Amino acid sequence: MPWWTSLLLIGLALKVWLSGRRNPDEVIGLLEKLLSVLLVVVVLWESRNVVLEALALLMVLQLPALP
Repeated sequence: MPWWTSLLLIGLALKVWLSGRRNPDEVIGLLEKLLSVLLVVVVLWESRNVVLEALALLMVLQLPALP
């Protein structure tokens, strides 16, 4: 996948995520957030970009541990 396609999909995922946060309907907001996560996963799997994969790994490692 070309780098410009990766950036376009990440930008789209960010826009959909922010739209999901602003949506007053909880179900539609959750679906928009899930769609944005799916877009990021597609970019990470298809682009084979080590920098993006490392950033995603760092973000996951920053998540709080479940009790």
